[in-house]
Amino acid sequence: MNKVLIPTKLDKFAAELLTKNGFEVVQDSATPLAELAAKNADTNVMIVRSEAVTPEIIDLLPKLKLVVRAGAGFNTIDIKYARKKNIDVMNTPGANSNAVAEEVIAVILAAYRFLIPADNSTRRGDWEKSKFLGRELTGKTVGILGLGNIGQLLVKRLSGFEVKILGFDPVLSPDRAEELGVELCSIEDIFKRSDVISLHIPENNETRGLVNKDLLANVKEGLVLVNCARAGIVNEADIRAVKAEKKLVYCNDVYPKDAPGEKSVADIADVMLPHLGANTKEANFTAARRAAEQTIDYFQRGITKCVVNKAVPDGLDAKYQVLANALTQIGSLYLGKDNNPVRIETSFYGSLTEFAKYMTAPIAAGIAAEFAPDNAAKDAEAFLADRGVELVNRDVDQNKKYGDSMTIDLFVGGANPGKVSVRGTIVENRLMASRINDFDNLYLNLTGNHVFVEYQDEPGVIGKIAGTLGANNINIIDIRAPQDLKSGKSLAVIQVCTPVPEAVLKEIAEKVSAIRTFQLALK
Repeated sequence: MNKVLIPTKLDKFAAELLTKNGFEVVQDSATPLAELAAKNADTNVMIVRSEAVTPEIIDLLPKLKLVVRAGAGFNTIDIKYARKKNIDVMNTPGANSNAVAEEVIAVILAAYRFLIPADNSTRRGDWEKSKFLGRELTGKTVGILGLGNIGQLLVKRLSGFEVKILGFDPVLSPDRAEELGVELCSIEDIFKRSDVISLHIPENNETRGLVNKDLLANVKEGLVLVNCARAGIVNEADIRAVKAEKKLVYCNDVYPKDAPGEKSVADIADVMLPHLGANTKEANFTAARRAAEQTIDYFQRGITKCVVNKAVPDGLDAKYQVLANALTQIGSLYLGKDNNPVRIETSFYGSLTEFAKYMTAPIAAGIAAEFAPDNAAKDAEAFLADRGVELVNRDVDQNKKYGDSMTIDLFVGGANPGKVSVRGTIVENRLMASRINDFDNLYLNLTGNHVFVEYQDEPGVIGKIAGTLGANNINIIDIRAPQDLKSGKSLAVIQVCTPVPEAVLKEIAEKVSAIRTFQLALK
């Protein structure tokens, strides 16, 4: 009999369903997790909500086989350490999405109609009707950053208010955006045009501190900014600096740590909640049901669909998954952040042909930082399909003798259709990009920081680029500069010692009249 430990206030349905299916269940939300784990060292499965599953907790459970996060985000679980211990980690994506979408509507209306201060005032016996002159949501422009499950549900929930919706998502195709009734925009455009902005993006190296003084400097007076995503994506100090000038209204439900105590946003938040996004009876029940069902399917039927830290299959070098991710990142950056792909076509040669499906998640992660590269292939396929991105794995001609290599093509539709094709392989245990479009014989070592500059070929361009980097104390490690003789264009790829500031990239682009300029940072 497998033993399940539930150290959280999860709906009792999970325990009941698991017990009916022959599992031994211990549910205890009062005892500290470390103490509870030590008392139940024979646990095989642990179902958690936002509890931190650290290496220390994992080491207390030597028989642990599966951790299920009853919710979507699994950033509180050390999935890499779990993998080392041969422990699968699952999530239940979508279980909490509607609850969060409805919460966003609630806090927007609370902010627009001063519901919280008006309630407090009236309870005191005051009658300050004129003080609480509110605004209506109907007819406003709402910007949504991140159009995954929550973002798309929020679009539906807003439809009755007759609002104009602007959206940013690194993956969502123009066709899917049109279906939803969303105008795809840059982040900068959303912050300039919106009356209300709701954040639904992950916190990572690219998004940390994203909402900063540069974006906030151009917002409309009276902007309502809602953060029910992650605390780290906003710069609190920058909000504090512009709040009075812009009459900015900030609604917050997320914090660096879910715990009692003073909160750093208390002085700038007009509506402040204790991380209630997923805290509904319905969401708790759905998460509990799905966590229990997935646990039962895992042990009784061997179904691992929602495992987010899958092991690499026998015969596949995990470095090829890293390569697929890096090549896709290059393609996405080459197209530009405002050109979301509508189709991805792949070709896998040599022994990689049989492992094509294991590249799907790294490819999805290459165009969307919110998606984990070690997710299951089916989850990656669903993620892309949900955003209107078609994935096609082409048959290959093995007679070309390309060895164990891959080609990843990204296609853009709409008014300005386009394509980028990137090929790569592994040589002497090094990840290599061998071609970008018709810039052949590139042989770029995919590690560290790289600056890409495409330009109309003419003498002296490399010198101008190198001179600008040198003047800004940026050391050059390596330079690759293949030409496309048909078009008369060249592509300079410079490996540098450190990430290059955007201002320096802009300076380079202006000096050489670049067709495109971007940078890539790889481990």
